[in-house]
Amino acid sequence: MRTALLLAAGVLLGSLWPVLRPAAPVPGQDAVTSPQSLAAQVTLEQVPVPFLHIRPAAMEAHTLLVLYPGGLVSPQAYEWLGRALAADGIETAIPVFPLNLAVTGAERAGPLIEALGSGKRVILAGHSLGGAMAAQYAARHPETVGGLLLLAAYPPGGSDLSALDLPVLDVLAEHDGVLNRQKWQDAQARLPAHTPVQLGGAVHAFFGRYGPQRGDGTPTVSRAQAEAELLDAVRSWLAEVSH
Repeated sequence: MRTALLLAAGVLLGSLWPVLRPAAPVPGQDAVTSPQSLAAQVTLEQVPVPFLHIRPAAMEAHTLLVLYPGGLVSPQAYEWLGRALAADGIETAIPVFPLNLAVTGAERAGPLIEALGSGKRVILAGHSLGGAMAAQYAARHPETVGGLLLLAAYPPGGSDLSALDLPVLDVLAEHDGVLNRQKWQDAQARLPAHTPVQLGGAVHAFFGRYGPQRGDGTPTVSRAQAEAELLDAVRSWLAEVSH
């Protein structure tokens, strides 16, 4: 019996190990999409929190985007977006969280903003659970945030941003099977006035490059098309809030 229990415990630990000790991000593993994206400088740094640092190679950045990944998703899944935005003078910092869960370190934007945000407009962003934690941070530190980008996400119940003069871009996927639409709808009252944007035919997992997600819907467009529409929406919004 003891041997059987030890074997069962070993199998369980082995299956949980990737979750308990996720691999460190690998810059460039899934993100390169065009010659333009290759012009971005991408490094894994620590100041003092670990983060994936993406910055323009040929210009000074005027905006700092701090992006919180979705739950159990590696930062490198969103590197594609940071690389694409680098061509527009956007510097992106994607924190690494314990267990790849932003809820374990929702305040990690703080040291990144302090180290990298001087003289730049700071935009906080997040996908899914990461978006909820980004909204929570913005509610707690409105003086440091100049905009909020929510990707299939909404602020948690205790975070009310409705009275803030804060630009918000709220992006949804048409066939998202993971997002709780009723909770998302209820959370709209906790956000400043804004108009949500929907990516036609897209699903929850199309915001990051981490593969299909359990419970998600069925896409009716390609990932490439969804990413292009998302990039256009983010670029247009960033250009608008920067003026």
